[in-house]
Amino acid sequence: MDFNMKKLASDAGVFFSRAVQFTEEKLGQAEKTELDAHFESLLAKADCTKNWTEKILHQTEVLLQPNPSVRVEEFLYEKLDRKVPSRVTNGELLAQYMVEAANDFGPGTPYGKTLLKVGETQKRLGGAERDFMHSASINFLNPLRNFLEGDWRTITKERRILENRRLDLDACKARLKKAKAAEAKASLWSDEVEKAEHELRVAQTEFDRQAELTRLLLEGISSTHVNHLRCLHQFVESQATYYAQGYQYMLDLQKQLGRFPGTFVGNAESTSPPPATTSPTTVAATIPVVATVGRAPNPATAVEGALNLNDVKPPASGTRKARVLYDYEAADSSELALLADEMITVYSLPGMDPDWLIGERGNQKGKVPVTYLELLS
Repeated sequence: MDFNMKKLASDAGVFFSRAVQFTEEKLGQAEKTELDAHFESLLAKADCTKNWTEKILHQTEVLLQPNPSVRVEEFLYEKLDRKVPSRVTNGELLAQYMVEAANDFGPGTPYGKTLLKVGETQKRLGGAERDFMHSASINFLNPLRNFLEGDWRTITKERRILENRRLDLDACKARLKKAKAAEAKASLWSDEVEKAEHELRVAQTEFDRQAELTRLLLEGISSTHVNHLRCLHQFVESQATYYAQGYQYMLDLQKQLGRFPGTFVGNAESTSPPPATTSPTTVAATIPVVATVGRAPNPATAVEGALNLNDVKPPASGTRKARVLYDYEAADSSELALLADEMITVYSLPGMDPDWLIGERGNQKGKVPVTYLELLS
């Protein structure tokens, strides 16, 4: 108990000495040991790294999870060392609603079929988003958090110790200066000078040792930058993979929707879709077919060859006009790009896929999907 009281009194004395030294420095009444320029540069670099790492970490979390309440909940689970509950992504939830709606509307109806197709794609997009979030969390967020919660806390602790050692050193310098000033007036103070010089040597040794330790930690910031650079590359690769998957999924979906038979084809005054039993060949049968001369072409290459050679002519009579319902971007040179509400001339060729027609606009010619058209009489 007696030892503890002595230690408590000693600690109180050190704290008071540091407080006095700090106050006098702020008031300009005491000298302060300055760190060298290289050391100050390392400190500035460390502070800059910490500040920007916090901002990048926070904004990446917002990007991956825009809902703030969910982020707070996940943070609490992590602090309590409990597993974060699995959640469906927005895309997966949308897919679920679309599938349920399709079942209610009838999966055999045009609308129901489309909902099922779109829902399946949304589910795949949701899965890709989940994979991206998981990869980004492991390869990018975790290293940033580990730096802030590990290395940076260690650096902060050692910097605080270094500052205390500096205050002790400057306090010892101040005491030695006062002792020497008193010694000049009376020789009785020689013991105080020796004591102050001893304390100064000890304080200087401790300060130098702590400064070297802190310097080594600060120089490790360069290695931190290299590690974060590697993590950043992994984050970009994960994000690129995610967007590439999403783009491919949507391209596939667009092709599927563009080939739905007869969903939107009909009279301009009709507001209901054709019966589910309508055959894809029903619409195509009403389109004039260009007669062929000589040997019959291969059905698989008839359209491509005709378009490439520019020798296919529309029938002399019976061609039909069609109004474009939606914009359509041509996939290749054999197709004709469309703009919503424009009027084009359409007809069919032998061996063509019944879901496609030949469309003409002026001197432009190409295949067009039937589902993007409203055939007029």
